[in-house]
Amino acid sequence: MIRESFTSGWTVRRRPGLFGTLGAPAEPPLEVALPHDAVRDLARDPDGAEGGATGYHPGGAFTYEKTFDVPEAWRERVVTLEFEGVYRDAVVLINGDFAAQRPNGYAGFAVRADPFLRYGQPNTVTVEARAHLDSRWYTGAGIYRPVHLLVADPVHVALDGVRVVTRDVDAERAVVEVGARLENETRTAATVRLSTRVLDADGAVVAESTVPVTVLPGEPATARLRLPVPAPRLWSPDSPDLYRLETTIARGADVLDTESTTFGIRTLQLDAEHGLRLNGEPVLLRGACVHHDNGPLGAVSVARAEERRIALLKGAGFNAVRSAHNPLARSALDACDRLGVLVMDELTDVWTKGKTDFDAALTFAEWWERDVEAMVAKDANHPSVVLYSIGNEVFEAGSGIGSAWGRRLAEKIRELDPTRYVTNGINAMVATADKLAAMAPPGGGTTDVNAAMASMGDMLAALATSDLVTDAIEESAGVLDVLGLNYGDARYALEAERYPHRVVVGSETFPSHIDALWEAVTRHGHVIGDFTWTGWDYLGESGIGRVSYVEDGDGPAMSGPYPYLTAHAGDLDITGVRRTISYYREIVFGLRREPYLAVHRPQHHGKTPGSTPWGWSDSAASWTWDVPAGSPVTVDVYTPDAQVELVVNGRSVGTAQVGEVKPFLARFETVYEPGDVVAVTTAPDGTTRRARLRTADAELRLVATAERPAVRAADDDLAYVALALADEHGTVPTDRDVPVTVEVEGPGRLVALGTGNPSTAERFDAATCTTYEGRALAVVRPTGPGEIVVRVSTPGLADGDARVVSG
Repeated sequence: MIRESFTSGWTVRRRPGLFGTLGAPAEPPLEVALPHDAVRDLARDPDGAEGGATGYHPGGAFTYEKTFDVPEAWRERVVTLEFEGVYRDAVVLINGDFAAQRPNGYAGFAVRADPFLRYGQPNTVTVEARAHLDSRWYTGAGIYRPVHLLVADPVHVALDGVRVVTRDVDAERAVVEVGARLENETRTAATVRLSTRVLDADGAVVAESTVPVTVLPGEPATARLRLPVPAPRLWSPDSPDLYRLETTIARGADVLDTESTTFGIRTLQLDAEHGLRLNGEPVLLRGACVHHDNGPLGAVSVARAEERRIALLKGAGFNAVRSAHNPLARSALDACDRLGVLVMDELTDVWTKGKTDFDAALTFAEWWERDVEAMVAKDANHPSVVLYSIGNEVFEAGSGIGSAWGRRLAEKIRELDPTRYVTNGINAMVATADKLAAMAPPGGGTTDVNAAMASMGDMLAALATSDLVTDAIEESAGVLDVLGLNYGDARYALEAERYPHRVVVGSETFPSHIDALWEAVTRHGHVIGDFTWTGWDYLGESGIGRVSYVEDGDGPAMSGPYPYLTAHAGDLDITGVRRTISYYREIVFGLRREPYLAVHRPQHHGKTPGSTPWGWSDSAASWTWDVPAGSPVTVDVYTPDAQVELVVNGRSVGTAQVGEVKPFLARFETVYEPGDVVAVTTAPDGTTRRARLRTADAELRLVATAERPAVRAADDDLAYVALALADEHGTVPTDRDVPVTVEVEGPGRLVALGTGNPSTAERFDAATCTTYEGRALAVVRPTGPGEIVVRVSTPGLADGDARVVSG
């Protein structure tokens, strides 16, 4: 099968007559390279119907078009277009004729093109997509994931037709079970020879086999082989060893098709006593929930962007991700396989009861089976995937009919893939929403679940452990292998008491509670991990994690006012910079011994902060502040040690015991004086450790640093260039920001420029942006081989540049 990228030569235009553009002239088509997000660069609207849910981005309807040549030689071939994701309600036309529709914006789908093609001449493919009041977060719109052109012999391996399973594994050998589904599009039976071989990471052939297969016309045939691999290297987060299966079908000397499948050898076990075991060893999931957008790129899914995010999350201490609330991109799964990160892949945010006006609930009953099939086909060969989640906080989880829906979904997944476990993120408030509404006084309460949870405090725990919730979710929980509890950690002990064989995971939790949450995970054997909301900041749900101040007239509203753009709730911001909570979490996980200094912004000292449980302190790892010397300031020290001494400019401020304010934290009240601040921690055995922050020098320079010296001249790679104001020691001041302009020379194109600023009206498609806490990020897409030069400038400072070789 010939697989070609089908991402160049497209145009897109916004369709008139919809969503406020009635009577407007048609926009001219814009040339774009896929993947592409049609919403990212539209003007944001503070008064728009989408509101803070989408970061004040509007919706719209969009038409993509591409013309391509179809040679006469393809007349006897099978031609398919594979779309990894089109948001949303995609309609595909080929030469003006309807070819396919796919309502789900996150499900991959294939379009058989043969019936519509005109051979020996140009052909046109058109894709229509739309987004409008159909989600609770920023979705983007359009062909935001890759597209492939597949050309195959009439006798070929089916798309996603190779399945690899490793159930029988020991130190001596592993049995690799291969199932290869073959298709025959001719009018006569075809007998072919299927050959397979397994290669290790070094390219050595470690197993091979062959078998004849007769494939009848229109009746797929599945060939199965068992290949013993000696002394297998087992895949795990600490050692993500991978193998490659090469599959060939041939008729005599003629090779008809080939397929390459990457897989890992590993085993899974699950029970309430030992929790989740990988290769026989218990593993706790240090999990990060992640949305699908890629920050400054918008919803665009490029392999390098997905890999970079997974790598940075693992570097911050996470060993697992949950794709909230839709299936993860193929390239993200590839990255998890290579880097050793476990995956909970989630199907959907809604079943039959919607959460927004035009969301996926409208088509769920008709399309759910095909959506499940698409998710499992995508995931089945990835060793990183250990859990399938059938939903997120669905309303149906608290009713009998809803439990029947859960059983349908779970059993469909088990039918397609019995080797992994099924969960569902159940939220007590959502599951019992109808019952709570009946008990509420007329006109009382809020319809916003997030706002209700944030305001309940300890009452949320009381609700979660109530008989009302226990009885309501019992049947839904019973259809699962692992009960996912969203903000339901109060039930951990109760679950063990009431249902001693039940396994639980914290499928979504408050980040500010990680100290108590992780202690509960490590204490309860039946709880296999914790997934924080969220590991990586995201577009939309604007400002749910922000810190506001009552004295500024800015109360802790759930949604930040325009120009709030991001949730401001991640351990890492949208550019990949770690926030202070990330280092606190790393210490709680037991992965970091060195102390960490987090300084509360002194300009807000003495004010009353307001924050939701998705927020953290308004702090930064900085000792450079634009306030007068002597201004009061609060300093936190994160550490696993017992005692901390704080020293400012060589003078001891005092000592504090860790844990008096919060576990793993010591807090000091002092005054800001330019110079340096040092934390000296002491462990019970007398071992001391230090952390230091220094004030940035007055003379700064603009520094551009390429994350990698070389990239591939391919449509799935990107060059990331970090921009920073810094002194000669590399210290970045967080209280001085300047406009920076980026120019790209050579075979590259600037595709995004932005910062981690959660509240900004600046655009990601501009060539100039204002740094945030002294930093910005430029993203360049290679357009060919050669040297790419990224030049950065700002008034009053010397220009900087970064060079990347594209090849």
